[in-house]
Amino acid sequence: MEAFLVSTGIVALAEIGDKTQLLAFLLAARFRKPLPIILGIFIATVVNHAGAGALGAWITAQVSPTLMRWVLGVGFLAMAVWTLIPDKIDEEEEGGKGLKLGVLGTTIVAFFLAEMGDKTQIATVALAAQYQAFVAVVAGTTLGMMMANVPAVLLGERIAGRIPVRLVHGIAAAIFAAIGLATLAGAGQSLGF
Repeated sequence: MEAFLVSTGIVALAEIGDKTQLLAFLLAARFRKPLPIILGIFIATVVNHAGAGALGAWITAQVSPTLMRWVLGVGFLAMAVWTLIPDKIDEEEEGGKGLKLGVLGTTIVAFFLAEMGDKTQIATVALAAQYQAFVAVVAGTTLGMMMANVPAVLLGERIAGRIPVRLVHGIAAAIFAAIGLATLAGAGQSLGF
């Protein structure tokens, strides 16, 4: 349950102001069809995060526990710093310029591509490796994505300016840093520090 709750909370916070949330705003404004956009976000996120979670589980099986703790600890600290860097959407990820996939298809493709190498995808890899709970982590990160992006689709521009993005990113960064430090403390203990 801890893996699910931590994964949900971290991704929901990290996603505020992220390029995929900006993409949700753009798709909602462009298509004005919330249900296929929400379904597309869900499908793209499940597929993307399942792959990321599988990678995290595989890495755990390949690396010694002590090395894994150091890699994860430093990785979570890097995620804390990355979360504080403002995100902007790249033009090629705006969602389906020239594509004739319909609202659902455009959303799936755009979200899947926008999430590649994104901080929430990398966090999913790290969380799956940390907790060794593939299903709980993927379910949690998917729920976190939906918690951040469904309101963006449904309420669009009306709420975009009212979210204190810097504060939310600061909270997410603090959580990543705390997990990183706790992980490194465990790594240090195993080496006698």
